[in-house]
Amino acid sequence: MKRIISFVSSFQMEMSEDDINTEEYPTEIHDYLAAFEKSLGSVDEMLKTMMSVSRSELLQKLEPLEQAKLDLVSVYTLNSMFWVYLATQGINPKEHPVKQELERIRTYMNKVREIADKKKASKLDKGAASRFVRNALWEPNAEKEHTSKTPAKGKKRKMD
Repeated sequence: MKRIISFVSSFQMEMSEDDINTEEYPTEIHDYLAAFEKSLGSVDEMLKTMMSVSRSELLQKLEPLEQAKLDLVSVYTLNSMFWVYLATQGINPKEHPVKQELERIRTYMNKVREIADKKKASKLDKGAASRFVRNALWEPNAEKEHTSKTPAKGKKRKMD
């Protein structure tokens, strides 16, 4: 993580507007570079905030599922930053093992999401369900059985 922070900080220094010569790159991409620099600043702030709290302190405050989410987001961010680093070095990250690592992490993120969704899903109250079914079903009373053994007479409809 410390390497990432130093990479982001050094990249920001290289990208500062005072040092950028607009003649070195097309003016059309100036807005994109400015937005990228702003995003790097946000990432730098978040990383510094995360690094200010010890990992064990942070994990004590979280439930196991939240700990897994934090770990997955951290490792995904780290690998994504490495992806960007490779791209800045002229290496195609799609041909690098980091691509498989990101896919593996995404798989685990989906598994954690499924677990979280199952936790949020409503649970069946078996007692209430059995009472509902029992009351919904018709049960003949013992008194009625003895008094009326013949079916009720009703009008019969002719079938044409």
